[in-house]
Amino acid sequence: MIVLCLLLAFAFCVLLVHLRGRARLRFDRQLVDHSAVFAPYNLLMYAFSAVPARPILDRRGFPQLDLLQANWQAIRAEALRLFDEGHIRAAQKHNDASFNSFFKQGWKRFYLKWYGEPLASAEALCPQTVRLLNSIPSVKAAMFALLPPGSRLNPHRDPFAGSLRYHLGLITPNSDDCRIFVDGQMHAWGDGKDVVFDETYVHWAENRTDQTRVILFADVERPLRTRWMTAFNRRVGAFMGRITASPNTESPEEKTGFVNRVFALNQRSRGRNRAFKKKHPKLFRALKYTGMLVFIWLVFLAPWPFVR
Repeated sequence: MIVLCLLLAFAFCVLLVHLRGRARLRFDRQLVDHSAVFAPYNLLMYAFSAVPARPILDRRGFPQLDLLQANWQAIRAEALRLFDEGHIRAAQKHNDASFNSFFKQGWKRFYLKWYGEPLASAEALCPQTVRLLNSIPSVKAAMFALLPPGSRLNPHRDPFAGSLRYHLGLITPNSDDCRIFVDGQMHAWGDGKDVVFDETYVHWAENRTDQTRVILFADVERPLRTRWMTAFNRRVGAFMGRITASPNTESPEEKTGFVNRVFALNQRSRGRNRAFKKKHPKLFRALKYTGMLVFIWLVFLAPWPFVR
């Protein structure tokens, strides 16, 4: 009964998040979406939020970000060099679960910082951008993000309401055909143009031009109404950052978080399973159904004390 009540309470939290905003995922998808895991925490963040519940927020409410916009050309120069040298790329070893589905659409990234110290490769390759980011404590994570011509990122919610999203256009087509929709509201990226939005609303992006788009993509700490809730959110954010860290390079200085290590192992296992299935389809099916029967027997028929 206790477990049932907890499940119903969790489903109710997911429903409240689902009903937030005009654009929604199908509820059956929302229930199993990775953003559902944080639904109870996100409702707490919304309750204590010091910013209005709007998909796209007034950029003037975040004066600390003026420094980034004022230096957008210097940031652009470092991003352009990284782009030309091929450093902005997809994860090489399936060790970035947060953006794995984006990589399939051609999206690429280069991490600058991730809920902690800057990455060593970022300090070496784009020191001016890293210095600017380090001077703004509310910027918890940042990267250069690339969206190639003709690509589209499908509607989704980001899972963590403890932060807000900041985009600063660096290398863009300067066209309304290269844009993001947040709960149905459009923002077209442009060189030196920036925006702050709540990424826990359903959003999607597309680049219908023939030019590549590169932006500075950052997580900014959500302003909250009480000090103790701000401190709590910082601890949760730091923990989430540690377990979801993803490296730019194979250097031992750049760590891979626990979640991404597990995800990479799972992807390699799935790859081996697909190869085995292709090579031995009949044996694969026999093992699969035998395993299912053994599982059913263990749960329902085995003479264990906890079932009898």
